This record gives sequence, structure tokens and C-alpha cells, in this order.
Amino acid sequence: IELPASDDAQNLEEDTGYITQNLYTCTNKILRGLGKMYSGGGDFTTNIDAYGGEGTAIFVADAIEIYCDNAE
Repeated sequence: IELPASDDAQNLEEDTGYITQNLYTCTNKILRGLGKMYSGGGDFTTNIDAYGGEGTAIFVADAIEIYCDNAE
């Protein structure tokens, strides 16, 4: 089982680069907000957990928080 602090989970630069290149500049503040939306309940959490399994949304939110803390 991977942990949110694992190297694989912390490989978020590609994701943020994709968002910045194709949608909007993805700052750490925006990334943290996405993590909160993912794990905050409702459709985001339901859909992410349906795709990745129960607890995936919280796992991703935790990984994002660790990534942003380490990037500061």
C-alpha cells in the first residue's frame, strides 16, 4: 500500500504542469484547494472514490497537502 508521502504519490509535478499548460496556472494555493474539493464530500469525492476505490479522494488530498508543504 502506497502512502501519501511516497515517491509515487509525490510525483505531482507532471499533473500541475499539465494543468498549467492546458487550463490555468496551478499554484500551490490552487492545488491545495483542489485537494480540499476532492476530499470534501459530494460528487468530487464520490467520483474519485468510484474510480480509484474507497479512500482515494482523501489519499490524493493528503498527498497534495504533503507535496505543497514540501514545496514551500
